[in-house]
Amino acid sequence: MTFYLPGFRSFPKLWKSTPYFELGPATSPVSLFLAVTGNQHRWFSVKSTSLPNGKALRLLVAKARTLKKGNDSNSQVSPDHYFAAGAAKKRSQVHSNPQHRDHALPRVSALQLPTKPLNSEEWDKLKEDFNGKASFEDWVISQMVHHCSSIDVAKSLLAWVATKNNGIVGYNLLVKYLSLCVSHKQTSEVIDVYEIMKAKYKCLEPGANTLLIRGLMPSDRWREALLLLEDIKKVMVPSKRNYNDCIQGALLHQDVNVAWSLYQELVGHNLIPLLETLKAFFDFGKDINDDHYSNKLLDILLYLRNNQLYPGESFAHSIKAWFESIPGRQWKGQFTTIQKSGQCSSCGRILESIHLSPEEYEFLKETIMRDVIDGGDQYKKTTPQELKRFERFVNSCPPFDIVIDGLNVAKMLRKSRESQTLLAVVSQLAQQNLQLLVLGRKHMLTASSRWRRDEMEQVQRQAHCFFADNISEDDPFLLYATLNSGSHCKFITKDLMRDHKACLPDARAQHLFFKWQQGHQLAVRKGFRSSHLTLLDPLRYDTVVQTTGDSWHIPYDEDLVQRSSYEVPTKWLCLQGKTQVPAPC
Repeated sequence: MTFYLPGFRSFPKLWKSTPYFELGPATSPVSLFLAVTGNQHRWFSVKSTSLPNGKALRLLVAKARTLKKGNDSNSQVSPDHYFAAGAAKKRSQVHSNPQHRDHALPRVSALQLPTKPLNSEEWDKLKEDFNGKASFEDWVISQMVHHCSSIDVAKSLLAWVATKNNGIVGYNLLVKYLSLCVSHKQTSEVIDVYEIMKAKYKCLEPGANTLLIRGLMPSDRWREALLLLEDIKKVMVPSKRNYNDCIQGALLHQDVNVAWSLYQELVGHNLIPLLETLKAFFDFGKDINDDHYSNKLLDILLYLRNNQLYPGESFAHSIKAWFESIPGRQWKGQFTTIQKSGQCSSCGRILESIHLSPEEYEFLKETIMRDVIDGGDQYKKTTPQELKRFERFVNSCPPFDIVIDGLNVAKMLRKSRESQTLLAVVSQLAQQNLQLLVLGRKHMLTASSRWRRDEMEQVQRQAHCFFADNISEDDPFLLYATLNSGSHCKFITKDLMRDHKACLPDARAQHLFFKWQQGHQLAVRKGFRSSHLTLLDPLRYDTVVQTTGDSWHIPYDEDLVQRSSYEVPTKWLCLQGKTQVPAPC
């Protein structure tokens, strides 16, 4: 006889009508009567999927990118500073080996999941042919979740498992089926599974609660999801994803007070909200004419500023739409770029300077001296004696204009001699009558094929030089010399100094360090000719949300640009508004 479960919605009904049906450890043998079906099903196909060759694949990718970008006026401009979004991706492509790209093709499994529900004999045959080490049932349901398979196919698997196990469907299998229902947004199925799990288990682990919260929120039983959130709180702090689902559900059902209460709870746990959570508030706000609600949205923008968060492109459109919907204010938004001078290309305003105030500079200087240079032994390999020797050297020299990480700069051109590259950079800067400091290692003074003595002598004639022991770390010396010389001093290195930023004691110090870094770190870029080097100027303007009251400038991430964590967006939303003057009587 062939067994098939025609609809999982019959599962809870069957559960309620059959007292012996279990979803956990079996207590007694039972018989599970299921509907008989035909044999119009398929199982795994063993047909191999042919792969396009490397050239064809690259052509398809290029065509897709071309169609996506087209003549879009908002397409990405070439990064003009070291921390521009996408700059790291572009640099990695320049240095990657194109010969290996053809081999980076996606791996495709020869086996494919069934596309239609299977009967009992077909599942039996699949299990016989299964050679994996994992449980067959767990492996199949995991693959279904991964590939977002049809709900009906998954139902037939559960029906087969139930017939083979005296009506028992294990907890893990049920949770994975729930995950599949949630991904398909099958709310009615989620509710059925919820009823089954409530009846069988006194409490659920956070993973199941998380799935149920997301699945229940679109339904009229959304408030029960809030109870599940309370269950999570009993054992741990809910995730930002848990809060996001509950907030979006509350807004969907017009309960603004619950949404804001959950938001305050979220940030009260020092969790950074998901950007989609914040976007939901702006989307909801377009239909609300409420000054209190509007002020809360402005507070969210200030939250983005204070935490250096950048909305995505869709979120930026939501912000624009909300501003333009505010009654009584003629807000107008445009997507734009900022010129190197810091001037907005749309409204002409000058953005805030990237440079720290004197108070901020002194605070950062003292913090780095204490936590990185004096107390950051885990991040450097040098001796206190050598550091003291360096301090005496720096104090004997006039303030520097540029500090150069000599070894780092020398290795920027792979096909050039190190001493030749370093000399080229130093000579170019020396023509501007700048006070230069080159930091290096003692082995750079030993003549070799990579380090010519005459070229190093020319470097020493044009710049102050300090050569540390070969085992020493350069960064503490570079930071000390740059900060000690004053706020005008800049430095050159490819090192992003993320370790040093990480050992700073709090978010404020880390924020100021990154702001100072963006305004002071120069980058060397190789031109079309291998011997030609140019310096990229540092940023002159701050890359955070900014407002003057009647204007807002909001940096945002473009959808197609892969921005590294230490990079900043190059695209901005410019919003200009004015109070509407009443017409004269």
